[in-house]
Amino acid sequence: MEVIIVDNELMVARTAADLVSDLVSAQPSAVLGVATGSSPVGLYQELSRRVNSGELSLERCSAFMLDEYVGLGAEHPASYRRFIEEKLVEPTDLPPANVHGPDGSASDLVAECDAYEKAIASCGGVDLQILGIGTDGHIGFNEPASSLSSRTRIKTLTHQTRLDNSRFFDGDIDRVPHHCLTQGIGTIMDARTIVLVATGRKKADAIHRIVEGPVTARWPGSQLQHHPHVTVVVDEAAASELELHDYFVQIHRDNEWGRNLRVGEG
Repeated sequence: MEVIIVDNELMVARTAADLVSDLVSAQPSAVLGVATGSSPVGLYQELSRRVNSGELSLERCSAFMLDEYVGLGAEHPASYRRFIEEKLVEPTDLPPANVHGPDGSASDLVAECDAYEKAIASCGGVDLQILGIGTDGHIGFNEPASSLSSRTRIKTLTHQTRLDNSRFFDGDIDRVPHHCLTQGIGTIMDARTIVLVATGRKKADAIHRIVEGPVTARWPGSQLQHHPHVTVVVDEAAASELELHDYFVQIHRDNEWGRNLRVGEG
């Protein structure tokens, strides 16, 4: 797990966007995994800026959403389908037809989850999965005590998650659904590369636990320690509880030095 600590939220967005841009430049038809919530918004804004300036094109890419609320149609203003359309699809050249998500209003939710797993597999799997992190350590909507090998399924949301997400429902927790469809941790771990972004002091405990703590279902994101290609990009506030903070800074600095040296040797 590579941990990159930068000064502020803007630098988190730019650093993560560099990772996405590098992949798409090398693989224009890349399959992206896209997350919702506040964590990746800055990243999507930076990707949009690059597309509109001609630095990047997502025209040949496809995308799979992590999750969706049960009971909300795609056009509901708080649905995650609508979130991705507003934050990523409409501001860029990513074709709407290339964006896939679980249907939270499906009549047979179990069958919908199975179909979604098959859809991801039929595209060859996700090349780069974008993740945020919940204050309780969840990734996707895999709440604490989720199976670390779980697949796409129905999940009951914790009170904390519903409280955190009430900001998308005009602050009214009673309007936040109790259930969702989410890619499982096992599904997420199948992605070839993972980029997790986090900003702010509220995420510091979760970042400390998933990066430096034991791998445990209590903190579902800790399973990412077992993935071979994970980059965690955080600002100083989100990194404030990392015991190895200075070492992570040193590693990144030395890696940059090594890359520059190799370029110079060419």
